[in-house]
Amino acid sequence: MNKNEIILPNYEHSILNLINTILKYYDVNTKYKELPQLYKILNEKKYKNIVLVVLDGMGEHILKNISPNGFLVNKQIDKITSVCPSTTTAAMTTYYSGKPPIETGWIAMSQYFKEYGRFIEMLRKIDSYTHEKINSTRIDVFDLIKYKTIYEQIEMAHPEVKAYEINPTFCDARSKRNINADNIDLMCDSIKAICNNNEKNFILAYNDKPDTILHKYGCTSQEVKEFIIDTEKKIEKMCKELSDTDTLVIISADHGHKDIKSTYNVLELKEIQDFIIMPPSLESRAITFWVKEDKKEKFEKFFKTQMKEEFILFTKEEFLNKNLLGYGEKHPKVDDFIGNYIAIAIGDSIIKLDSNIAKEKANKKSTHCGFTPDEMEVPLILVEC
Repeated sequence: MNKNEIILPNYEHSILNLINTILKYYDVNTKYKELPQLYKILNEKKYKNIVLVVLDGMGEHILKNISPNGFLVNKQIDKITSVCPSTTTAAMTTYYSGKPPIETGWIAMSQYFKEYGRFIEMLRKIDSYTHEKINSTRIDVFDLIKYKTIYEQIEMAHPEVKAYEINPTFCDARSKRNINADNIDLMCDSIKAICNNNEKNFILAYNDKPDTILHKYGCTSQEVKEFIIDTEKKIEKMCKELSDTDTLVIISADHGHKDIKSTYNVLELKEIQDFIIMPPSLESRAITFWVKEDKKEKFEKFFKTQMKEEFILFTKEEFLNKNLLGYGEKHPKVDDFIGNYIAIAIGDSIIKLDSNIAKEKANKKSTHCGFTPDEMEVPLILVEC
């Protein structure tokens, strides 16, 4: 892999197309393209159970570096891209909705809501800096970025199919058939129990690892290796125990990960502080800035000289015109969430988003959101049971 090799989201060969292939299998009307190889396999027969397992952060290169000859790689049929930014908020919402970030407005972990005058962590619905729960008697901003879930879409098209989600306890329930599973054992047991009922079932099973382990220990750590090997064995065992249940298990990820060598704190970058009118937002490897009109030239020069090996800088217009958030009808909140510049990482650095009103967050050994192959490429794995 070459240094600073760039992989852009391919919205004709991505996790967006993976979930839309499943939607098309269930006769849901969708405008997004299917993955031809997966679509062919799905339509060779009608399965009783379709199971989609999403392991957070298990990118193509992490899996192949750790277990190049293991069960999962041996069952891999393709390599696809994540969305932009390559982060859980944007990617999992793509899975949950069947739409790209441009249409959902779910872009990154921290987004600025003018209605509250606050940066809000999208998945936890808390203040990004103080971690206070966002409560309001006047308006719930999350009503502005609602979407119809894939569970609703599938059950509407095929009422005989029961749509389940399996996820950790801390996750919001998006399906009326929600099962909590805080580890791989419980996830596999839940999948087996559902697949052995007398119904036709669709299951999306999400686990927040190895992402949380990767952030803490890094991509080449023993902790990550042990998790991948152990999880692979448990999934293989589950698939064997599902034999004769007429089940297709699809395994992928939301994004990959990249080890971080350099960390900049936005509060310590005096040049940037002089240029901006409010704190930057989104993520540490996909950062949006609101820059003063009379400082734009100096801001661009700083990034194109001091950060040229680490980030690609786009104006808002360039970023949107390149369709990096995907194709479709732009959600009206997107213009609020993106400043007049956005920088996407291509190296191994982060710019940590920080505020003097909050305790400084611990540095992460590994993270995501950039355009490197490590972050953007995820496996597509199929196991017929």
